[in-house]
Amino acid sequence: MTDQQADPADPADPADASGSAGPASADLADQSPSVAYTPPAEHRPDWASPGWVEPSASGGASPVRTQPVATAGELGGGAGDAQGSTYLATPRRAGPGSIVVASLLSAVLASGGTVLALKASGALDPVNTGGTGNPVTTAGSRQPVTIDESSAVIDAAAKAGPAVVRIFVEGTSTDQFGGTIPESGVGSGVIFDTAGWILTNKHVVTASDGTVADTLTVELKDGRQFEGTVYGIDTLTDLAIVKIEADELTAASIGSSADLEVGQLAIAIGSPLGTYSNTVTSGIISATGRSVTVNTGDRLNNLIQTDAAINPGNSGGPLLDAVGDVIGINTAVATDSNGIGFAIPIDIARPIMQQALAGQELSRPYIGVRYVAIDRQVQDEENLPVDHGALVSPSQTASGETLEAVIGGGPADRAGIREGDIITRIGDQAIDAEHPLDLALAGFAPGQTVDIEIIRGGETLTVTLTLGTRPSDL
Repeated sequence: MTDQQADPADPADPADASGSAGPASADLADQSPSVAYTPPAEHRPDWASPGWVEPSASGGASPVRTQPVATAGELGGGAGDAQGSTYLATPRRAGPGSIVVASLLSAVLASGGTVLALKASGALDPVNTGGTGNPVTTAGSRQPVTIDESSAVIDAAAKAGPAVVRIFVEGTSTDQFGGTIPESGVGSGVIFDTAGWILTNKHVVTASDGTVADTLTVELKDGRQFEGTVYGIDTLTDLAIVKIEADELTAASIGSSADLEVGQLAIAIGSPLGTYSNTVTSGIISATGRSVTVNTGDRLNNLIQTDAAINPGNSGGPLLDAVGDVIGINTAVATDSNGIGFAIPIDIARPIMQQALAGQELSRPYIGVRYVAIDRQVQDEENLPVDHGALVSPSQTASGETLEAVIGGGPADRAGIREGDIITRIGDQAIDAEHPLDLALAGFAPGQTVDIEIIRGGETLTVTLTLGTRPSDL
């Protein structure tokens, strides 16, 4: 198989990932690949945010939509390629170089596999290195500790390894002539609840035409295999949730990505090349807040950059901190570089995980504006009173079409937000470089009513807005 080339990124595109397109068409409502699930009333995982509010009846769930993924039919090569290939993306505001979504998609499923032997241990305790080894201070974990890096990797892998799964998919897509193309692939996932809930990437479980795979098999670390069902597809990011019916499952410990620091230890687990299941690699957090555009044209925002080795087949697997808590979901890797991989922060995934456990359809909040993130350069160019926030502004498509700043009839329009307004706060969260508008919105649910602080003509105002449901065709 050969790599599918990416279109150049548009560094000037200010489209809001939380609301950058028109309303969804009404006929999408029947496309939701979800399963019914009624959770026990007492079941509430430790990682569930106590401040999260379930959607009201007026904030109904969005139709589930899948996104295109690289396929054997598009990538070519077929069985002649030893292990298949991946599809590409381009980094935003960057020069030449390609990024691949790290799922393995091949005409023939990889078989067999090598399980990396992991040293079993209990909870991680601080280790006195006595001046030897390489002490590392962690950040973003529940309780920062000083630990030996090698011991941390060993213990974190033992803690999270049993929750990492390999996902085999088979399906068909429709080509440009109306014919069908068989597709198959291998990716990774992580169990986040012992009732059989698995978090993975959207591109792992969908075909090139956006349809959900016909069959899905989940393989546990102990070798057991179960039929999986795609519960839902995220409308905001490259995430999906899969459900299996199984007993004696181990769930990963879900951490937080809110306070990650550049340079802290990062550990990835997955199935590179679809064959080497439960492979562990380590590195550091190289950067946060990255944006990349995959070759389908979808842009992924607010990503964690890491130099922990990520390869085709790692997609959907967890990125861990030094104590073995999940801080991200591995998604993409630069093919023509060393040590440039990307993961979706776990805090962005948390709301849809909570929705799944509550038996709700996956949905995201929607404000209905396009904007430009304000920094010092934008402040100077636009003569703005602040160097942070989101400037409500129209955007242009690649074809030159101008898209309105405020979506007509959307939540922002109904609340009175106008083009040229500067959004500086949502609820208690200030909008700045570390907390852009789309990331701040991800912490809310459709149907919630929030106070939004704006600057208009030098005057600070507060408007009350009821969040809508993000259309599935954005």
